[in-house]
Amino acid sequence: MSAPPSVFPVLETLLPAVRKPVQYVGGELNARPAADASWDATPVRWALLYPDAYEVGLPNQGVMILYELLNERQDALAERCYAVLPDLEKLMREHGVPAFTVDTHRPVGAFDVLGVSFATELGYTNLLTTLDLAGIPLHAVDRGIDHPVVVGGGHAAFNPEPIAQFVDVAALGDGEEVVGDITDVVREWKATGRPGGRRELLLRLAATPGCYVPSFYDVTYGPDGAIAAVEPLDPRVPRTVQKRTTVDLDAWPYPKTPIVPLAETVHERASVEIFRGCTRGCRFCQAGMITRPVRERSLRGIGEMVDTAVRASGFDEVGLLSLSSADHSEIAEVTKGLADRYEGTHTTLSLPSTRVDAFNIDLANEISRNGRRSGLTFAPEGGSERIRRVINKMVSEEDLIRTVSDAFSQGWRQVKLYFMCGLPTEEDSDVLQIARMAHDVIRAGRAASGRNDVRCTISIGGFVPKPHTPFQWAAQAHPDVVDARLRKLREEVNSDRRLGRNIGMRYHDGQPSLIEGLLARGDRRVGAVIEAVWRDGGRFDGWSECFSYERWVAACTAELTPRGVSLEWFTTRERDRDEILPWDHLDSGLDRDWLWEDWQDALGGREQDDCRWTPCFDCGVCPSTGTDIEVGPSGTTLLPLTVVNR
Repeated sequence: MSAPPSVFPVLETLLPAVRKPVQYVGGELNARPAADASWDATPVRWALLYPDAYEVGLPNQGVMILYELLNERQDALAERCYAVLPDLEKLMREHGVPAFTVDTHRPVGAFDVLGVSFATELGYTNLLTTLDLAGIPLHAVDRGIDHPVVVGGGHAAFNPEPIAQFVDVAALGDGEEVVGDITDVVREWKATGRPGGRRELLLRLAATPGCYVPSFYDVTYGPDGAIAAVEPLDPRVPRTVQKRTTVDLDAWPYPKTPIVPLAETVHERASVEIFRGCTRGCRFCQAGMITRPVRERSLRGIGEMVDTAVRASGFDEVGLLSLSSADHSEIAEVTKGLADRYEGTHTTLSLPSTRVDAFNIDLANEISRNGRRSGLTFAPEGGSERIRRVINKMVSEEDLIRTVSDAFSQGWRQVKLYFMCGLPTEEDSDVLQIARMAHDVIRAGRAASGRNDVRCTISIGGFVPKPHTPFQWAAQAHPDVVDARLRKLREEVNSDRRLGRNIGMRYHDGQPSLIEGLLARGDRRVGAVIEAVWRDGGRFDGWSECFSYERWVAACTAELTPRGVSLEWFTTRERDRDEILPWDHLDSGLDRDWLWEDWQDALGGREQDDCRWTPCFDCGVCPSTGTDIEVGPSGTTLLPLTVVNR
């Protein structure tokens, strides 16, 4: 098939009329647009969609990694696309412009595979917009042999049932290797004349480890509304699908050449993932559960990736990323080695929020050595010691106060603390203790620094129970409960104005969290709700200015009530042990009985240790995935490099 023509000649005439037009033009540093000749000679063509705006999607590590991996192959090419904002969507429909990639502005519908990376469930309506603009039928059952195969991935893909009618395949787990396997299957199917049509291709993909094809599974429901059974419809389809796990991260040093955005984005830095997985055992954390076991990148591997990324991009900030970066077994050597290497340059280091019990001032000093001391971020998550035992986030208030006192004494002036509201067994008093903790931080900061201008910001999100966690059985708190507790918290923060004036409070309303909960733990019946919301104008539901709770509630009433269930049935209802959950046939490696036992431990306020430092407690991941915890120390040091000052 010859290369389809670019839509840019028409698109260019529309851009002066839209907001932030530069996000649609492409041509960024390190982008890899494929020439027409490359298109013609390449057997498998991927369009990689991040279903949010360019400013949110471009820095996404997952998309960048797959973009590079696929473009390094001789038999594949990959181009990027993002959700278009409503102003451009309207003009595209009026002028007949299809969904396009930003690299060459080729129509998305001309590609072989549309890979979609879901970081959050609230991006589902944006997927439908892209499919519709691309001329791809919304429902997988209506697609023909020439339509792209729609592959969903990312953390939300661990329960793809709410979007089962919209995606052809859900890829579970790490993507580095499975995208190559999918490419091989599509290439071989095309090379042999596309035998058996689209169904045969999907059957071959269903036999590929880590690939779940929803259309080959029949779901039935009992009179109580719960799932009665999930049965494969073809003998070639596995009864359960196990996630993919990339064991040796050093063998996959991506991204090597980070894309440098033309428009402003949420993160503008080179990012290096220093390890993957987490065994801290926070019971609310889906990311920590589904990415087990811990696999560290080596000290040398980190150093080489940082050097390559900085040289290729010119970014002056390097983010050392993971779920808990200070837990890397050689984090002191990593930060000191990089700080030494880039001392005297404008290249700075950053860590995401760290655990109080993994933080120390030496680490903070190395991170800030080449930059300014803007602020430190910690995530206690719960306001009281009781609720922190429930969620297995054992950060003592004494340790927190000691840590921030040390930081304020060394010149820091700001601390940000992350919390959640609506946690299982939570009471008003648990939330109100957040105010007391923030007051104590200000007192400690003033005493340690001798200044009155220290600041503490408390950021609070509504808790959403997620699949493959011990809280997957929990009832979600209703928005009215969450919002009432947050109002009381604000009053408590301001009860002492001498302290409250130095405390900022940011929080999310409970309503979007409830809808996220619906999408996170829903089954196939929720797909009708998603489609109804989209047809009623739902777009960018992760954005507060676009989200409409009333629209979602109305859609739930219209679509779920005739099916004998409701919004509350999927969200504020506690599940029992024997209920078949929509994702039970999708294997994250965690033993279901272990998850239930940990749920019971949570209700009893019992803690669980980190198996990196204690004997195995049989969560099931290592034997089920054929892997093991991969940590240092390596006993090596980072070699200095000749750095060119910019």
